[in-house]
Amino acid sequence: MSLLTHVLACLFGMGSWVAINGMWVELPLVVPEIPEGWYLPSYLTVIIQMANIGPLFITLMHHFRRGVLDERPVIYCIVGLGIIATFLLAFFWRHTVALGGSLHSVPLLVLSFLLSVVDCTSSVTFLPFMMRLRPQYLTTYFVGEGLSGLVPALVALIQGVGVVHCRNATLAGPSNKTAVNATMIDSGALEAVYQPAKFSAQVFFMFLSAMMVVCMVAFILLNHHPAVARERKSDLYFSGDLAPGKREQRLSLRAQTPEQKPMISPLENAKSSFGKGTYNNLEVLFIFIVLAWVNALTNAVLPSVQSYSCLPYGNKAYHLAAAMAAVANPVACFIAMFIPIRSLIFMGFLTMVGTGFGAYIMAMAALSPCPLLVHSAYGTVVIVLTWILFVLTLSYVKVIIGVILRDEGHSALVWCGAIVQLGSMVGAISMFPLVSVYGLFKSGDACNTKCPM
Repeated sequence: MSLLTHVLACLFGMGSWVAINGMWVELPLVVPEIPEGWYLPSYLTVIIQMANIGPLFITLMHHFRRGVLDERPVIYCIVGLGIIATFLLAFFWRHTVALGGSLHSVPLLVLSFLLSVVDCTSSVTFLPFMMRLRPQYLTTYFVGEGLSGLVPALVALIQGVGVVHCRNATLAGPSNKTAVNATMIDSGALEAVYQPAKFSAQVFFMFLSAMMVVCMVAFILLNHHPAVARERKSDLYFSGDLAPGKREQRLSLRAQTPEQKPMISPLENAKSSFGKGTYNNLEVLFIFIVLAWVNALTNAVLPSVQSYSCLPYGNKAYHLAAAMAAVANPVACFIAMFIPIRSLIFMGFLTMVGTGFGAYIMAMAALSPCPLLVHSAYGTVVIVLTWILFVLTLSYVKVIIGVILRDEGHSALVWCGAIVQLGSMVGAISMFPLVSVYGLFKSGDACNTKCPM
């Protein structure tokens, strides 16, 4: 295997979701400067789901016009669009347009939609492109995809986004305090003060544009560098030295070695028409249900309540949980690189374990602002550790499913990307009314926790 190809695959994967992940971590600096305020996250949720028109079109093209659509020109287009959109975002995110008698951040919303199209479409184009490389590089790609969330989070951490200091309200209020403020001051309450950022949102968006440029360069080299070309020629999937029948026979033999046959039932002859026919219809359905469920939890359901589950334990707990969860994603990919357990039984077990961690997180969010152990240091340790294990277990499941579907062929990876987006969309649509419309979750205060001991 080529180290250069591993690095390029990782950098290519980093460009998959870096733009939208960057938008989310930069929200504390963006929302005070725009008329939408903290309604922007709700708008972004809807915009991202609208952007699924991109994956839908690609999936339908692959299904009805199989072999006609080459994903490489599409990747060049969407990565180029991502470079331009993030660059323009750096200069126009504050601009507003008067619509219906009020100001709206039209440039920000339009550019966010374009970036959402880029990132959503990457799910059904980047993965199928990785079929052109040897199977080992797909796990490296998933490492890069995990870093697409970690790297912007680390840069935002350096920037100082969302860092809060608690201070006595008597030291901060204006001279003409209202009766409410006076009451708060007399009671000795604290107020949250956000620390100024070390550099502006404009610089951060320029960094995102540079990340998209790195993704484009990595993609060009994956297509044209001689070392990568040798990797493609040595892969059984693209070897021209074998006749189609012999190639399929060798692939089948390789897929059916004892450690590579993760069946959940003894029905070995009940093959399906999906992919190479390694799995029966029930197993294929199981794989896709797990894939949709895991992505719904990790990409939409639990992230939408992260602040509710962590902030009651303090601002430190919130930022530590967010940072360590972002680290857990690429760590899970590294584990899957060296321990690729493909057993569907084990996959189901891990999914249940990860869902259990998610259930605890959801319960703490529902109990906010007074979750379990809110006055204890153990509460902080438990919620942070739960977030780490939740992301670690379900990220491992996602990578293993990607590896399994990679062996089933190009169309299987297209459907993999489509199911990822479908699960994320269902999760987001389910949580949006609960969080943003009905207000079922109550936010905790990082500085004032008033709960019974």
